Amino acid sequence: MPRAGIALGSNLGDRMANLAEAIRMLGDIAIKNEPFLKAPVYQTEPLLCPPNSPDFLNTVVEFSFNGTAAELLGKTRAIEKSMGRMNNPQRNAPRVIDVDILYVGSEQCHSTDLILPHPRMHERRFVLQPLADIRPELVLAGQAKCIALMLEELKSDEAPLVAIR
Repeated sequence: MPRAGIALGSNLGDRMANLAEAIRMLGDIAIKNEPFLKAPVYQTEPLLCPPNSPDFLNTVVEFSFNGTAAELLGKTRAIEKSMGRMNNPQRNAPRVIDVDILYVGSEQCHSTDLILPHPRMHERRFVLQPLADIRPELVLAGQAKCIALMLEELKSDEAPLVAIR
């Protein structure tokens, strides 16, 4: 079964409870009796968000999933909707929950709805750090470097991350 990596973020409401609920819901779609990896939670400054956006809590999880990337996308969007995420025309507006698929096994996808592996994850400390915490040696499809090396070589204006739990 392919392993799916999911980045989670929340910057509205009870952010920690929002992450916990999204992780619980992802656990419901994960294959039972397979490892469900959870990275520490990090508080991060908003990146490319509207002015005065609240700080995010971010983490990454990885689990086995029995289905296609398109099926997983449908399930992650349903989680966002069920948790009250609203469509907002403003790019990167504050949100209750953000559930982004980073990878599904070695699948590569370039559709209008989904690009895998996630096209900007290698540029984002708030994704690479928690992913490196759980899968430092992972090499994604189409990449030559492992996650730990990508994080080490990251050139970013993001402040270093500090785990909050």
